[in-house]
Amino acid sequence: MSAAVKRHLILLRHGQTEYNATSRMQGQLDTDLSELGRTQAKTAAAELTLRSPLSVVSSDLARAFDTAVALGDASGLPVSTDARLRETHLGQWQGLTHLDVDVQAPGARLKWRADASITPPGGESRLDVARRSVPVVEELLEQLPEWGADASDRPVVLVAHGGLIAALTASLLDLPVDRWPVLGGLSNTSWVQLSSHGEGEDLGWRLDVWNASARVANDIL
Repeated sequence: MSAAVKRHLILLRHGQTEYNATSRMQGQLDTDLSELGRTQAKTAAAELTLRSPLSVVSSDLARAFDTAVALGDASGLPVSTDARLRETHLGQWQGLTHLDVDVQAPGARLKWRADASITPPGGESRLDVARRSVPVVEELLEQLPEWGADASDRPVVLVAHGGLIAALTASLLDLPVDRWPVLGGLSNTSWVQLSSHGEGEDLGWRLDVWNASARVANDIL
């Protein structure tokens, strides 16, 4: 009888950027970490390296990659990148503040947050984001046969963005699309942990932790 498989997947949001600090919508704009964001990344890395990550994979956008490198350096691991882990493309909203969008299109942003199928003008929906990011996890399951194969319990860490993490989590949990908004926002360098005890098409992902942090300084979402 083979040993039970238990995989842990950690989804870490990037550190703060100046866009976060000023309520400006980033989407796939390639913004840098702020000074606070760099401190947050190091603090989160010190916490997560205690888990002895098996692999670290990051969005290729700088704010996520630099956060991932802090963890990779602390853990002695290389960081690979995958563009499929980029944040939701927000189309015409990218670069605007929340207030800008609300003035231009009253109520549109609230409707978008409440409905995962809604697409910002020229952008993509959270359903689109899930469709491109779920295969990243599926491929890692094939590429890392040691993931969950022993009692070491080493997690795979994906470093990405709040919108992508919420969409990917909801999809892996197989939540009804109308319930996706129950997963609230993530603070900078907070993380989500999922666990799987299954195999093949029956992975049975479970939500262990949502919006955990290493008690870093408060950030502005």
